[in-house]
Amino acid sequence: MTCLVARVILLLLTVSGIVSAGRDATGDVLRLPSEASRFFHRSDDDEVEGTRWAVLIAGSNGYWNYRHQADVCHAYQLLRKGGLKEENIIVFMYDDIAFNEENPRSGIIINSPHGNDVYKGVPKDYTGEDVTVINFLAVILGNKTSLTGGSGKVVDSGPNDHIFIYYTDHGGPGVLGMPTFPYLYADDLIDVLKKKHALGTYKSLVFYLEACESGSIFEGLLPEGLNIYTTTASNAEESSWGTYCPGEYPSPLPEYETCLGDLYSVAWMEDSDIHNLRTETLHQQYELVKRRTINGNSAYGSHVMQYGDVGLSKDNLFTYLGTNPANDNFTFADENSLQPPTKAVNQRDADLVHFWDKYRKAPDGSIRKVEAQKQFVEAMSHRMHVDNSMKLIGKLLFGIERGPEVLNTVRPAGRPLVDDWKCLKKMVRTFETHCGSLAQYGMKHMRSLANVCNAGIQTEKMAEASAQACVSIPSGHWSSIQKGFSA
Repeated sequence: MTCLVARVILLLLTVSGIVSAGRDATGDVLRLPSEASRFFHRSDDDEVEGTRWAVLIAGSNGYWNYRHQADVCHAYQLLRKGGLKEENIIVFMYDDIAFNEENPRSGIIINSPHGNDVYKGVPKDYTGEDVTVINFLAVILGNKTSLTGGSGKVVDSGPNDHIFIYYTDHGGPGVLGMPTFPYLYADDLIDVLKKKHALGTYKSLVFYLEACESGSIFEGLLPEGLNIYTTTASNAEESSWGTYCPGEYPSPLPEYETCLGDLYSVAWMEDSDIHNLRTETLHQQYELVKRRTINGNSAYGSHVMQYGDVGLSKDNLFTYLGTNPANDNFTFADENSLQPPTKAVNQRDADLVHFWDKYRKAPDGSIRKVEAQKQFVEAMSHRMHVDNSMKLIGKLLFGIERGPEVLNTVRPAGRPLVDDWKCLKKMVRTFETHCGSLAQYGMKHMRSLANVCNAGIQTEKMAEASAQACVSIPSGHWSSIQKGFSA
């Protein structure tokens, strides 16, 4: 009996020790087991050596591209809730959406049908004509002397720091769009990432990329050993997809005549919004986003890819994104995966969806209806002009039968799009000189122009074929070359 009493007393003392250890330091409050991680964790600064940096960029403008700036604003809010400081987040966006006359809720941007405002508080680091390739690359390198305009903020990182870059926009094989000219080409981006590594000013870097054919930006170009891990919304030869679009389920509210987000982008952000990112790795998020973005292997989805130092994907997301303390009790689990939409819209068709929905809802005989019809017709005319011009150039260069075959050739996986990037840029300028701007839609033809280079065609011959193919250039916003060349 004495032995039994001693054991009971010992057990009570043990339980008492555990409870007292779990009491709040400022009061007699018990910590529940689910709160243990918060109680025992050190501060964020102690847990991750170095500083977290982030660069967020929406590479488009125009209300029909609402979703790209909505994506970036959402990402900013997520990072701020995760604990990143404003001075360590650099934001690029044209900033023509929130107060656009087309926006039904002036001053507010949402990234999902019933989402909260994500625009409030977002810093205006680089807006309007300051959203340029030169500024973007200078910010990554921490090179203030190369900046033109903007806030002057750069990634002033050190050897122990962690960098997160998120880019959302239109793209094409080997190229990413910008609201200004020229566009960003894969070789220039890779060169800057290599220079950043050579400077020794980061410990690890993660790059999330939303664009059509986004895999082509890193395919055969990004080497291992730079401590860089990237994931892309699509492989090197397919489109990425807009989501929360008119006519979809779930659909935006009727007053919104545009897509609110992008499928890959909302997948990684909506996952990050609800989980404790100390317990979720980059690899786990990659697998979850891959499943959601393929959309049941339907016709409305793409293949999320990963490149670079894949071993970094074992890192917790917390290392790069921080984590919202409100999510401490929400540990990642595969079954937590958010359900994909039933449909999505090809990125390149999102402008047409906007113009058509605008036309459909406008009163008969109204100025708005006439304007929407004009926008739709101009966009379609531009598409037909670019498509037909490229086909004819191929036939003039390689013959009627062989032309389509050469232009549409896709290199084996692991090989870059083109051997000579200077040649590709010359071909872009030559085409645009004679045939007008490629614009966001025409970026799909970058593979054709790359194949012209790969076939050994000289610039003079390309100029001759382009001049013959393009006797005239359609007038209108989509075909203008007054703002400059894409390369």
